[in-house]
Amino acid sequence: MADKKPVLEVRNLTVALPTGADRIHAVEKVSFTVSPGEIVCLVGESGSGKSVIAFTIMGLLAKALKPTGGEILLEGENVLAASEERLRELRCTRMSMIFQEPMTALNPVMTCGEQVDEVLRTHTKLDPAARRTKILGILTRVKLPEPERIYASYPHQLSGGQRQRIMIAMALVLDPVLLIADEPTTALDVTTQAEILKLIAELQETEGTGVLFITHDFGVVAEIAHKVAVLRWGELVEMGPTEQILSRPQAGYTKMLISSVPSIHPTHRGVRLDQATVLRTEKLGKTYSGRSFFQKARVVKAAVDVDLDIRRGETLGIVGESGSGKSTVARCIARLIDPTEGKVYLGDTEIATISASRLRPHRRKVQIVFQDPYRSMNPRITIGESIIEGPMNFGLGRADALVRARKLMETVRLDPNSLDRYPHQFSGGQRQRICIARALAMEPELLIADEAVSALDVSVQKQVLELLDEIRQRLNLAVLFITHDLRVAAQICDYVAVMSQGRVVEYGSAEQVFGSPKHDYTKALFAAAPGRNWEFGKFAAA
Repeated sequence: MADKKPVLEVRNLTVALPTGADRIHAVEKVSFTVSPGEIVCLVGESGSGKSVIAFTIMGLLAKALKPTGGEILLEGENVLAASEERLRELRCTRMSMIFQEPMTALNPVMTCGEQVDEVLRTHTKLDPAARRTKILGILTRVKLPEPERIYASYPHQLSGGQRQRIMIAMALVLDPVLLIADEPTTALDVTTQAEILKLIAELQETEGTGVLFITHDFGVVAEIAHKVAVLRWGELVEMGPTEQILSRPQAGYTKMLISSVPSIHPTHRGVRLDQATVLRTEKLGKTYSGRSFFQKARVVKAAVDVDLDIRRGETLGIVGESGSGKSTVARCIARLIDPTEGKVYLGDTEIATISASRLRPHRRKVQIVFQDPYRSMNPRITIGESIIEGPMNFGLGRADALVRARKLMETVRLDPNSLDRYPHQFSGGQRQRICIARALAMEPELLIADEAVSALDVSVQKQVLELLDEIRQRLNLAVLFITHDLRVAAQICDYVAVMSQGRVVEYGSAEQVFGSPKHDYTKALFAAAPGRNWEFGKFAAA
C-alpha cells in the first residue's frame, strides 16, 4: 500500500475553536495519509479532535469552528479550497461518511430505498428502473436479507445492525475512493459489531477503498486497522502500524489509553456465599402483544422463565445481543414495566404483582443508572436538585438531603461545590458519576447499571468501573450490571447470565462462563469479540 498514491492526505491541519473556549485549537497541525485499500484508525478520548477532522474533510464542520491552516487533499484536490457546490459534488461520489447513530442520521419518514435513491437522483442521470436495480444490488452487497422488503421498510422497522448497513449502502452506492466511519459500531452488540467490521473490511479490500475509521474501542483497532493515529487535545501524539502502536507504544498517553482496556479474562473476586440474598426472580417473563389496523395480532416474548439471584456485595452481569431481553429483565425487576408472569423477590417481599401504592415504599431500594446520563437528567435543573429530589420525595428534609448530596459528590470524586451547576456543564464521564450519586442518594439495596459505560471513552470507562466496584465493596451493595461489552463484564462481574431471545442460556461464575463456556451461543458471542486475542497493556520492549 505504501507505493500507491494516497487517496487522502491531511497536511498540518489546524482548526480553531470559538473565542472563550478552554483551548485555542480543536485540531492543531495534524498530518496523516490514507492509501487505497488501507484502514487508518483515529483514536483518542472525547475532545481529542477525531470527529472534527472527519467533518472538516467532508466539509460539514460547524460554523463555530474554522480551519485556519493546512491542506486536505482528496486525490490531490484541496477540499478546504473547494466551494460548497464542489463539495456537494464530491460527497458520495468521491468521499462518503458513515455516522455513529443511524437512527438519527436516517430520515424517519422516508423508506430506506427512497433514502438511497436520493443519493442516486442527486448525483446520477439514471432512470428510476436503473436506480432501483442499483439500490437492490448495493443492499445485497452489504448483506441485507430480503432486499425488496428492506427497500420498502422505514428505519424504525429495522434492527440497529440493519440500519447501520443502510448507512453503509448509502455511503458506498457510488463507489467513493474514501470512506469515513465515525464510531459506526459503538452502540452495536458484539456479534452485529463483528458483522459490520467484517463487511467494511471486505468492501475495502475488494473495492480498494481507503477507510478512515474513528473509534475509542481498541478491540476494533486490533481487528481491522493497518495504521493507528493517536490524538490528544487536537494534537497527533503518535502514529504507526497497528502492531507497533498496540505492542510497543512510545507516548505515555498512548500507553495510558491501551492500559485502560479491560482484559477479557476475569479475575477471581472471592465472593462471600454467606451474604443475604437481595434479589431473586422465579420464571420471570414479559410478553408484548398488539396489532395494527391492517395486521394480525403479534406476540413477542421479550423474557421467558428468567431465574436470577444476587446477594449483598455481589455483581451479576447480564450479557447478550440487542433484543436478547437484558433491559426488559432489568425494567421488570425495577417495576418500570410490569412482568406478565413469574415473581420478583426483593429480600422477602414479592414485588412483581403488588399494587403501585404498596410498591412505593420499596421503590427506593432499587435504583438504576441508565446508558445515557445526559438524557436521564433534567437539563433545566441543577445537579444538586436532581440528587436531592428522590430523598425529599421519601421524607428527608432539604437541608439533610443537601448534606447527603455533598457527601455523595465526594464519594463519586466530584467537587461538592458544583451542586449548583447544570448537566451540560459537565463531561460525559462526570455526568455518569452524577447519575451514580443520584442513585446512591436513595440508599438502595440493589443498583442496576444498564449499559452505564458503553458510550464512555476507554480511560473514563475504567474510572467509572473502578468507582462502581469501590462503592459496591464499601456499601456492600448488590449490583445488576447489563452490558454487551464482554471485556467489561469479565472485569466487574462475579456471576454472568448469558441471554438469547429472552432466555438465560448459560449462568455461572464469571471465571466459569468465560473460561469454559458450555452453550453454543455463548461460544459464538465470545468468538465475535473484537481483539479477543490481544492482551492490551502488556507492552514489548521498544
